[in-house]
Amino acid sequence: MAAAELITKDARSVVAMLRRGDITPHDLLAALEARIAEVDPAVNALPTLCFERARAHADRLMKLPAAERGILAGLPVPIKDLTEVEGVLTTHGSPIFAKNIPAKSNILVERLEENGGVVYAKSNTPEFGAGANTFNEVFGATLNPWNTSRSAAGSSGGAAAALASGTAWLAHGSDMGGSLRNPASFCGVVGLRPSIGRVAHTPGVQVDGTLGVEGPMARNVEDLALLLDAMAGEHAGDPLSLPTVEGQFLKAAQSGWKPKRVAYSKDLGITPVDPEVAKITRAAAQKLAGEGVIVEEAHPDLSEAHECFQTLRALSFATGRAKLMREHRDLLKPEVIWNIEKGLALTIDEISKAQAQRVTLMNRMRDFFEKYDLLLCPSTIVAAFPIEERYLARCAGVEFETYIDWLAIVYAATLACCPALSIPCGFTSEGLPVGLQIIAPNRGEVRALAGGTFAENVLGLGALTPIVPRAPASQQRQAG
Repeated sequence: MAAAELITKDARSVVAMLRRGDITPHDLLAALEARIAEVDPAVNALPTLCFERARAHADRLMKLPAAERGILAGLPVPIKDLTEVEGVLTTHGSPIFAKNIPAKSNILVERLEENGGVVYAKSNTPEFGAGANTFNEVFGATLNPWNTSRSAAGSSGGAAAALASGTAWLAHGSDMGGSLRNPASFCGVVGLRPSIGRVAHTPGVQVDGTLGVEGPMARNVEDLALLLDAMAGEHAGDPLSLPTVEGQFLKAAQSGWKPKRVAYSKDLGITPVDPEVAKITRAAAQKLAGEGVIVEEAHPDLSEAHECFQTLRALSFATGRAKLMREHRDLLKPEVIWNIEKGLALTIDEISKAQAQRVTLMNRMRDFFEKYDLLLCPSTIVAAFPIEERYLARCAGVEFETYIDWLAIVYAATLACCPALSIPCGFTSEGLPVGLQIIAPNRGEVRALAGGTFAENVLGLGALTPIVPRAPASQQRQAG
């Protein structure tokens, strides 16, 4: 089969071909290598490649019977450059780690490889994942395949751009303040922030850190569910990790379940939203109503989210990065320094208040889901903004005080401990994708994925990508 044809297939079809022996992992690696050479220079999604390592892993897999090659059966997967892969450059997007070669892989990577994933690349990320725009001093910026003058968002921006441009069938990412959902929205793909503990990973400086989680990205919901099945599960190295049932997430995504009653909110009561984004996401919710779903405009009280997230995020940065700031301050970007210093200045009263606020937000969201199956809202409050803007500074006439304020619509779900899925739901007048966020109760990935497939089918936007990266219209005219 021609490489170009392989690139356009969905992940489930490719895995089925691997299982039948129609293709090998080497065929896929060759297709990816050619596609990366063709399109990645335009977007810079995968700055570090490790095809030699990938082929060695593929050789080991091929020695096993097809039934023993794991859930992914030899499907290549890129890993976000915040996560260690043994023997592969892992920079965290920082000059401090520009030459860092880990001696051991993260638990997450080990699990993916045990389940038949073949690691062939590291995807680009902002420095230490800070800021929802993927640029750093090591590799530069990742550009949006829909318009290469625009941001791919972040911090899993490289993963999203790789999916959209056809240099990945599935991709790993992580999420604290929307880092799986923001880039999915900007790039017209799918991203899921799972529940705490759903995906085991190697703890950093905290055993009990719960703001950040690892998770899957894909081009459609069922492919994403396949990757979540390959990621999920209990591991002794992560004391928060949850047990799983093999194949449960893809089964859920294919179950045909339809929600009975959902809530829609354009802003969750806590953020400005671009009017066009609000219009597109509301229209998407109303399409569900046309299929017999009760859709009501409602949201829980999330008013403490801003103060709570600012405090807990700052605490996380101070806990994890203060030593780096003391030793390498001159190599850190200003937003990271600000976050660390804010955390170091916190009082015990401020920390205690934020922890209590998070419990309150979680309980309100739990009570809300006693009435509604799902909560729908925009995944991002704008479509992709110009790459030159370090972060979104204003929206709908409102000026933001800090570089993370524009992320409230996603970090509210983070604080409430809810799994949250972003799927494409429409396009702006400029032709930029807009994402619909589907929030489910804590540990409700099954419901989120089933509802996501239903919504994806109703909206008819499950096959938008891959695309060849598109230059802005002005550049196209000049070229012509």
